[in-house]
Amino acid sequence: MTKRLEGSVALVTGASSGIGEATARALAAEGAAVALAARRTDRIESLARVLGGRRRALALTTDVTIEREAREAVDRTVSELGRLDIVINNAGVMLLGPIEGASLEEWERMVRLNVLGVLYVAHAALPHLLRAADEGPRRVADLVNISSVAGRSARSGAGVYNLTKFGVGAFSESLRQELTRRHLRVSLVEPGAVATELTEHLRPEIREQTAAMFADAEPLQAQDIAETITFIVTRPRRMAINEVLVRPSEQVR
Repeated sequence: MTKRLEGSVALVTGASSGIGEATARALAAEGAAVALAARRTDRIESLARVLGGRRRALALTTDVTIEREAREAVDRTVSELGRLDIVINNAGVMLLGPIEGASLEEWERMVRLNVLGVLYVAHAALPHLLRAADEGPRRVADLVNISSVAGRSARSGAGVYNLTKFGVGAFSESLRQELTRRHLRVSLVEPGAVATELTEHLRPEIREQTAAMFADAEPLQAQDIAETITFIVTRPRRMAINEVLVRPSEQVR
């Protein structure tokens, strides 16, 4: 049976674990060659070997908060894998806590990764994605930005995280309107609670509060979001999935 993404090339940021790793595996299973961008070299090199070696997977040690590194990741994807049809802007960090007395360093980390990292990758990738939409075998290209339920609903203790994710949503919708008639589909995915490493970056007391908040709900698995992303990028050219909100069944907010 023909794989739906055969001949396509995807770039996944934050590919060393969680949603990024699961998505890279899912896209590769559909036939895509995959560039894996993340800071943890050992993890992405190991994943690249699993996904088929240099012709099918490319490990790119990248800090997307540095514009030069984000651009180089895009450029190397195109030069070494031949093209760029799909970008999954997944790299992000969640640092919760009250605004009063907050660490400015935590705020700056979130803005650099959740906002600037998304912008740097998108800016570098757009010319290649538009070329793929014009000339590629599918005649369509995809940019998928990973946000959060926190980009839909603000809550106490998450103010700056909310700010970054609301910003990703606004950017995605504006870009969608700008480019949709050129068959570059811009999609926004907003997961609720997912069992990943995201909460490991929280301060211990905040981690305990967050765990208690979702103690009664079974979290999503990274593979659930990867399957959602795969559904988005394998739709026919006539169809665009603009926005998907995915919560655990038992998550209320």
